[in-house]
Amino acid sequence: MRGNFVEFITGMIVIIISVFLLAYGYMGTRGDRAQGYELLVKFDRADGLVEGSDVKIGGIRVGTVSKLVLDPKTYEALVHLKVNPQVKLPTDSSASIISENLLGGKYLVLVPGGDDTMLQPGDTLQYSQSSMILESLIGKLIFDDKDKSKDNK
Repeated sequence: MRGNFVEFITGMIVIIISVFLLAYGYMGTRGDRAQGYELLVKFDRADGLVEGSDVKIGGIRVGTVSKLVLDPKTYEALVHLKVNPQVKLPTDSSASIISENLLGGKYLVLVPGGDDTMLQPGDTLQYSQSSMILESLIGKLIFDDKDKSKDNK
């Protein structure tokens, strides 16, 4: 009889811990719900960027990527950002997609410009630099090196 009671208590503890971990995981993946104003950036390619990716200025997180869509007319990647309302960006600011590390994901970096006029909610950043593809850079390095060695002979 005592063995059944211990098993029951152990099972209840496991269930309570599981519910706690599921709730914690759910809260962590919900992300920041629409805090800030929206900006739009157009990229030729947005490889590695996903909804919920960080938006940073000077290494500090100031927003998130809220949506990624394909423009059916120009076939550009349209990236919607939610930026902290306390962060005001000049109209000549630029955006770049940067890798966190060789194996990790990517995030978006905003570089403030010097204009006196500030971007308004819903505006589009005019300057952007698309994501770099590691495989194409390595291929270019290898094949450029082979071409140089042929020229030297």
